[in-house]
Amino acid sequence: MRGKTAEDARLLELLDPVAEAAGYGIVRLRLMGGSERRRLQIMAERPDGEMLIEDCAKLSRTLSEVLDAADPISGEYTLEVSSPGVDRPLTRKQDFETYEGYEARLELDRLAEGRKRFKGVLAGVEGDNIAIDLEGEEETTLIPFAWIQEAKLVLTDELMKRGAEERAQRMQHQDNEASE
Repeated sequence: MRGKTAEDARLLELLDPVAEAAGYGIVRLRLMGGSERRRLQIMAERPDGEMLIEDCAKLSRTLSEVLDAADPISGEYTLEVSSPGVDRPLTRKQDFETYEGYEARLELDRLAEGRKRFKGVLAGVEGDNIAIDLEGEEETTLIPFAWIQEAKLVLTDELMKRGAEERAQRMQHQDNEASE
């Protein structure tokens, strides 16, 4: 899920250790476009979940050095490093734990119960399964993590409130550091 294609997977193998050494985790990587003017989009975050503009610039410079040296992408491309955002994609099991209690949309790579798309409230992780409380269902549904093709948080008032609270905490922390 962090990468869609074999080329994405190779780039993740190259760039994951570099990002981790710089203090970041790659949430998602996509190489998009045809043979000309491609775009390498990388969503990343620090272990605390933050990703400020300065972090994006720092990680972009770090990854650019490795990409220039290894030259793994044929032709021209543009590198974009960004934050996953509030209504972020969920690409790792830990994301489903972190956002337990929030609404998400899941798309599977196969049919399950006659459908590929599910929407509900995340209920954590059980082994290799993602637990989700689906609308109109009594029981919590378990979906194998390996079956999930795409997953994303739904922008709700609760999610917006969480984002605002996290921003307020960051600003308070920055104000405290500035006054020391």
